[in-house]
Amino acid sequence: MVDKTIAIGELARRTGLAVSAIRFYEELGLVHPERNAGGQRRFLKSDIRRLSFVIIAQQLGFSLDQICDQFERLPDARTPNARDWQKISRGFRAELDQKIDALTRLRDNLDGCIGCGCLSLAKCKLYNPEDKAASRGAGPRYLMGDRSDEI
Repeated sequence: MVDKTIAIGELARRTGLAVSAIRFYEELGLVHPERNAGGQRRFLKSDIRRLSFVIIAQQLGFSLDQICDQFERLPDARTPNARDWQKISRGFRAELDQKIDALTRLRDNLDGCIGCGCLSLAKCKLYNPEDKAASRGAGPRYLMGDRSDEI
C-alpha cells in the first residue's frame, strides 16, 4: 500500500518552505495535517500543490486573507482536481487582469507623468486642468485607472 502522506520535513523540502511557515499555514487553515500514533503531523501529498499555490499567489501580490478565501472552496478530504483549481483560478483572474492593466498603464505613462499631474506642470493643464483628478481621491489617479474624460 502506497502511503499518501508525508512528514512536515518532507513537505518543507518539496515546497522550499520553512517548517515554521508550514505550521503557520496550518494555523490559517490552508493545510490540515493528521497526527500519527506518535503525534507527528502527516500531510497529504496534495498539500505540496496547496502550498505551492500559496507561494505563487503571494508572489503575485495576493494577501493571505485572499488566499484563505479561495482555499475555503477547496476540499479538505481529497486531492484537489482540475475543476477545483479552475474555480480558484477564476477567483483570482479578475484581480490579476486589473493588476496587469495597472502595470501596463504605469509602464506606458511612466516617462511622461507620475499620474497625478503634480510633477509635470506643463502637462497638468492638458491632463488634469484645475486639479480635477483630486476629486477622485488621493494618489496617482490616472495610473490607478481613472481617465481624464471621466473626471
